[in-house]
Amino acid sequence: MATPIKSPGHVAAPGQGGVGDSPLRPDGTLKVTGEFAYSSDLWMDGMLWGATLRSPHPRARILSVDIGPALATPGVHAVLTHEDVPGRKVYGLDHTEDQPVLAFGEVRHQGEPIALVAADHPEIARRALERIAIEWEVLTPITDPRAVIADPANLKVQERGGIARHQPVRVGDVEAARARADVVVSGEYQVGIQDQAFLGPESGLAVPNEAGGLDMYVSTQWMHNDLKQIAPCLGLAEEQIRMTLAGVGGAFGGREDLSMQIHAGLLALHTGKPVKMSYNRYESFFGHVHRHPADMRYEYGATADGRILYADVEIVLDGGAYTSATLNVTGNAASLGVGPYEIPNIRIDAYGVYTNNPPCGAMRGFGAVQACFAYESMMDKLAAACGISPVEVRRRNAVSQGSKLATGQVIESPAPLAEMLTRLEAMPMPAELDASDIRDLPGGASQTTHGEGVVRGVGYGVGIKNICFSEGFDDYSTARVRLEVIGGEATALVHTAAAEVGQGLVTLKAQIARTELGVQRVTIAPADNTVGDAGSSSASRQSYMTGGAVKTACEAVRARLLAMAERKLGRWLRSFGDLNVVGGKIVSRSQGVLATIEEVLGDEVIEETREYHHRPTTGMDPVTGQGASHTQLAICVHRAVVDVDVDLGLVKVVELAAVQDVGKILNRLSLEGQIHGGSAQGLGLAVMEEIVVSGGLVRNPSFTDYLIPTILDMPPMRLDIVENPDPDAPYGLRGAGEPPTLSSTPAIVAAVRDATGRALTRVPVRPEHIVA
Repeated sequence: MATPIKSPGHVAAPGQGGVGDSPLRPDGTLKVTGEFAYSSDLWMDGMLWGATLRSPHPRARILSVDIGPALATPGVHAVLTHEDVPGRKVYGLDHTEDQPVLAFGEVRHQGEPIALVAADHPEIARRALERIAIEWEVLTPITDPRAVIADPANLKVQERGGIARHQPVRVGDVEAARARADVVVSGEYQVGIQDQAFLGPESGLAVPNEAGGLDMYVSTQWMHNDLKQIAPCLGLAEEQIRMTLAGVGGAFGGREDLSMQIHAGLLALHTGKPVKMSYNRYESFFGHVHRHPADMRYEYGATADGRILYADVEIVLDGGAYTSATLNVTGNAASLGVGPYEIPNIRIDAYGVYTNNPPCGAMRGFGAVQACFAYESMMDKLAAACGISPVEVRRRNAVSQGSKLATGQVIESPAPLAEMLTRLEAMPMPAELDASDIRDLPGGASQTTHGEGVVRGVGYGVGIKNICFSEGFDDYSTARVRLEVIGGEATALVHTAAAEVGQGLVTLKAQIARTELGVQRVTIAPADNTVGDAGSSSASRQSYMTGGAVKTACEAVRARLLAMAERKLGRWLRSFGDLNVVGGKIVSRSQGVLATIEEVLGDEVIEETREYHHRPTTGMDPVTGQGASHTQLAICVHRAVVDVDVDLGLVKVVELAAVQDVGKILNRLSLEGQIHGGSAQGLGLAVMEEIVVSGGLVRNPSFTDYLIPTILDMPPMRLDIVENPDPDAPYGLRGAGEPPTLSSTPAIVAAVRDATGRALTRVPVRPEHIVA
């Protein structure tokens, strides 16, 4: 199990602790004991069960659909096709409405929804699905993204064309720099399709209300964005839909897109009854987007001592059949395509391409993960060519405060990468290989080895990730804070629409309220759309954005409280700034404690709603890629130690060590959990996780065949958490959830290369890559 080396600091009980403490999560015990109510646990008397018929083909024309036998099935209340959609028939993220609610004309990927059934029992619904008869004209799928780039006019999955986005980046003169280079290295790298693999499958409940609209209880990452897509398709105004966040069993980007929301709403409106939909694991693999697979070509030129002169890069991302987040993922891959290194001459071409492969969209790391594997592999290759250590080549090229990214954006806040590398290199190494306990060897208790053929390797990885939304998006979050006396005690109520997806936001919001208002009793209202938009629980942004909104709203409440104190107490002090709230009391610097919050408030209530916006960003220039496209940047560096059975190709990750700059620690316990979790997903991508696709067909849509790390695969971790506050961020924090996912993958692969001498240009690394 991953265990931190450092203490989590002051661990407070639930309902206690401010910013900087580590209060226990209010939902933690319930989740551990199985009492927490997830969206799949939703229930309502008289509800129906919904189910979806999906395409078995990656590309085919629908010639006819016969729903008669399904509709005649006893217990079936409705069978719907695209003809029953009352509003717009397509939806999509970021105003790219290209995904059908239910397929019409042509299906473009395996698993595309075609028809819906509502029935008294889930088994009746699924039996009815089997009775829907479809006549197909099966077409040859388009599955090679590079072929699409070569011929986008003819190889197009959609009428809009074959390429979703081509984002160039141009800096300096690559050709002139190539002529000056003492050392030139190149490589081609591939990243397979990784699944978010959240443990709570897609599910939710849609309930018709008396006003002709819907009450929807769904597990999502961004309910306001869901609402903007759902309402037009259902033919309803947004005001007619009340959305409440149901318990979310993990997300990692896979819930940014819609899954069952519109389908359950359609069935509920059609039948006039509550409808619940809950995917099984097989269906979940087709019901959400995945990480974009990537095919990348890199060339670096450098001086003899390892200082990079130029980078020439091509990144091809397979977005699958529909746009989803491909536009922004491509922009991220382009802007962060050469990592946190100073390179004076850069040529990057990043492509997001449509194919008939599974749709891909947001996943933790969002385009930066794919690029990181390539550029970090290149750094190791450059180090070997120059005869210097992997750490030293990174240190010599490291960015710092004042450096420019590939986009020309200046890094304005601290970026102590060179120092972080030095700290990482100085960390103690784990104990030498001990073959006395086979569970610690590659292959574990299967006894494939007792130490023979096992070689140890060490590798390093660096990752840089943008925090919050980028490229000119007006990113904001809304918070409503209410302060009143309940049962004789001052109580704060914090209400936002931000999705708690397991990251611990409910804990942090209460910490902020306690810190800013000086109260202990804080209630977190259920997240719904009766309060303003909070944006998505993605891009490592909620601590920054919703934390900032809660802080700002609390400050407004506190200002009114202190004004009330001045008025009620009759103490006209020389300056308003003389008063503060400390430990539940109104305190004057000059006169000491004046009153309790309860005495000042009495029966009155103070409520304030505030929006928090981060500093403006700009789009990337469509020709040069230049622009200040990111709000904040975060860096994590990893060292991996692995043992490899070079005869069987089995890998055991012995230890991961990480140094991460988090700006300011708000909750060390949650923070360490984020670093562990991100590292675990990076480990999965490095050596085990991949959706295998052949001819557009998914070959392993189950947790039997799609492998994710378990507690036995995750090694102990050494953490060195660095604090360099960002002056533009609330409390100086720096988003922390995604960077470890970037750097852990290349570090592990580098360690396997070190042990085996193999090139290893593709992840996940498979046994045949090691022993072939």
